[in-house]
Amino acid sequence: MADVVQLKRQVTLLDCVVLIVGTIIGSGIFISPKGVLQNTGTVGWALVVWLGCGIFSALGALSYAELGVTIPRSGGDYTYIKESAGPVFAFLRVWTSMLAIRTASSAVLSITAATYMLAPIYDGCEEGAPAVTIKMLAGVVLGFTTIVNCVSVPLTRGMQIIFTAGKLIGLAIIVVSGLILLFQGNTSNFQNAFDVNEVDWTGLPLAFYSGLFAYSGWQYLTNITEEIMNPSRVIPISIMISMAFVTVVYLLTNVAYFVVLTPEEILGSDAVAVSYGKRVLGNWWILMPIAVTLSCIGSINGGVFTTTRQFFVAGRDGQFPSLLSMIHIDRMTPLPSAAVLMTVSLLMLTSDNVYSLINFLSFSRWVFIAMATASLPYFRWKYPEWERPFKVPLVIPIVFVIMAIFMVAGSIYSAPRDVIIGMIMTLAGIPVWLVFVWWENKPRWIGTASDKMTLVLQQALYVVPPEVKDD
Repeated sequence: MADVVQLKRQVTLLDCVVLIVGTIIGSGIFISPKGVLQNTGTVGWALVVWLGCGIFSALGALSYAELGVTIPRSGGDYTYIKESAGPVFAFLRVWTSMLAIRTASSAVLSITAATYMLAPIYDGCEEGAPAVTIKMLAGVVLGFTTIVNCVSVPLTRGMQIIFTAGKLIGLAIIVVSGLILLFQGNTSNFQNAFDVNEVDWTGLPLAFYSGLFAYSGWQYLTNITEEIMNPSRVIPISIMISMAFVTVVYLLTNVAYFVVLTPEEILGSDAVAVSYGKRVLGNWWILMPIAVTLSCIGSINGGVFTTTRQFFVAGRDGQFPSLLSMIHIDRMTPLPSAAVLMTVSLLMLTSDNVYSLINFLSFSRWVFIAMATASLPYFRWKYPEWERPFKVPLVIPIVFVIMAIFMVAGSIYSAPRDVIIGMIMTLAGIPVWLVFVWWENKPRWIGTASDKMTLVLQQALYVVPPEVKDD
C-alpha cells in the first residue's frame, strides 16, 4: 500500500485531450445530427451553425480553463459556484447532476451502446432487439465502466484512450470516404446551400441548442484539477487542442454526410452514420455500429471519471455524505462516489422516461454553466490579487454568459413545460440541503445512526478519508 492514501496527480496532457474529446464525442454525431439541419433548412447554414456551436463552446471552455488554474481545486463548476454564489447553488449543481444530468445521460448512452452492439445480430428483425435485452446489456455496460473506474486510475485512462481511438477511427472512415467522393465531383447536395429563402430563421435558436448538445462535455475537465500534472499549463493547452479538434471533426463529418445523403435522407434516418455506411461501405457498414458503441462507452467512461470527482469534492465540503469523500485504501479511487453514480444510473434504466429527464434538466445545466462562467469576471473584480497563470480577455466570458442566457430563454420559449418541471426538480434540492446540510443541531440519535452507517459502509468498501500530507 502507498504511504499516503489520496488521489494522485497522474493525469497527463494526452489524458486530458483524450478525456475532453472522448467525453464530447458521444452518440450524437453518429446517430442524429439532423436536429441542426431540421431547424436551419439548408446544408450551408447547418454547417455554419455547427461552426458557431464549436466557437461558442470554445469560449466557455477557455473561461473554465482560467477558472481551473485560478482555483486549483477539483469539482469544476460546483467549486466555482460555491466560491461565488454560495453553498446552496453549489449543492443544487451536484444535486441536478446526480438526479439526471449525468446519471440519465449515462443511462441513455448505455442504452444506445447496447442497441448498436445488438444491431448486427438483429439486423434482419423488423422490431430490432427486445427492450429487456437492450436494458440488461446496458446495465452490463454501466457496471463495466464503473468497475474499471473503481479498480485503477491508470486503467481508466488507458480505456479512455482505446475507446476514443476507436470512435475517431470510425469518424475518420466517414470523413475520408466522404472527402474522396466530394473531390470526385459529388456536390449535388450543396447546390443553393446558403439560399436564405429556405432558411427557417425562427428555428435557428433550436438549431444552436441541438448543436451545443453535441458539444457538451468540455466543462468536465476541471472536475479533476487536483489529479492533473502541471494543471496551470495542461488545462489551457488541452482545452484549446480539444475544442479545435472536435470542431473540425464535426464539420468534416457533416460535410461527408451531405456528400452522400440528401437532406431528406438525413432527416428521415434514425441513425445517419449507419445509413452512410450502408450507402458507401457496403458489407463493411458494420463498422459504424461498432464505432457508435465504442463512442458511447468512451463517453460514459469519461463521465464517470469526472463526475465521481465532483461528488467526492461535494462530500469533502460537507455538501454530500462524508462517505462520498472517501477513497479506496489500495486502489486510490473514489469508490463510494462511483457506486452511487452507478446505482442511480442503473435505476434510470428501469424508467421509460429517462430521455425526458435529460430534457427537463437541460435548462438547469445551462443556468449553472452560465453562473460558473459569470464568476470569472466577479473573481477578477473581487480578488485581483489571485494568481492567474492563464487569463482570457474579459469579453470572452461576458459574450458566453450573454449567449448562455439566450440559450436559457430559448429553452423557456421552445419548451416551457419541460423548463417548469426542470425548475421544480432543481428547487426540490433546497429542502434536501436544509435538512441534511444546513440543519446542524439534529437529534443525537440521528447523528449516531449516521456515523454507524458510515462506519459499516466504510469497512465494507474498504475506504478512508484521503490524507492531505505525509505522516
